[in-house]
Amino acid sequence: MNSEEELRTTATLVREIEASVSEIFIGSPHLVRLAVLGLVGSLHVLIEDIPGVGKTTLALSLAEAAGLGFSRIQFTPDLLPADVLGMNVWDPESRNFVFRPGPIEAQAVLADELNRTSPRTQSAFLEAMQEEQITIDGISRKLPEPFFLIATQNPGAFTGTFPLPEAELDRFGLSFQLGYPDAKDETEILKIKTHPNRRLRARTVASPADIAAARNSVLSVHVSEPLREYIVSVARATRDHPDIRLGASPRAAITLQQAARAAAAADGRDFAIPEDVENLAPAVLAHRIQLSPQARLARLDAPECVRRIAASIPKPTGL
Repeated sequence: MNSEEELRTTATLVREIEASVSEIFIGSPHLVRLAVLGLVGSLHVLIEDIPGVGKTTLALSLAEAAGLGFSRIQFTPDLLPADVLGMNVWDPESRNFVFRPGPIEAQAVLADELNRTSPRTQSAFLEAMQEEQITIDGISRKLPEPFFLIATQNPGAFTGTFPLPEAELDRFGLSFQLGYPDAKDETEILKIKTHPNRRLRARTVASPADIAAARNSVLSVHVSEPLREYIVSVARATRDHPDIRLGASPRAAITLQQAARAAAAADGRDFAIPEDVENLAPAVLAHRIQLSPQARLARLDAPECVRRIAASIPKPTGL
């Protein structure tokens, strides 16, 4: 297939995954689209919200719809890095140490309530997220392909939470909150949830090979020089804004470009447009910035702050 056919296939795949997930996760189609963009764009996803609004349901449904090998890690304060990555254990029969893989060795990993574990265990994900490999006792092991991490966390005000370090937050490509469903969606949830402890499973509509092909097609999306300059302007504006104490890093700008490519591919386009950047800027940048104390006292919302910044910068034309 040529690149245009590959992008059409990717757009169809995105729609099919969204449809399957939306049968189980009842909520905003925009949020489902963000999660799917993370999957096809090779961008790890962080979902933050209160318990019970569907964070885990969305993550599980996405992995099932995509047909990926799945692993779930429920984080607790006493969890150790070896419980996540795996460890070498002594085998008395062979008289050798044998590696016992941890739950991170899956194509789709759900890190549930990641901020309930210690910073030491949280840091176990850094190499996996950046390089898609882990190192145990000096030996590196590649993770399964395609590798996709979707993490959930409770708001920092909840008891028993450990804030994620900036280095780890910067490695999540997209982050968003689900919020409460509206009355119509909540009624629909009650309709399909006929058993309190039985989880519905999403239809599998893709395979690991399909996801890998979609990720390759995203890389073929063209980003013009004026659009790159717009992306850089948005990122740099967060560094000089009076309401922001810590602005977006160059890695954030790279991620915003990749997210725009994924959005274009999901629409079947072989080129990214300014609207892709503007629409995705809050999900890509908001969790990476730190508001000033004055902005926090004024209850300024980080996604809204990024949204205003992206909207205030002149968009390139004639791409």
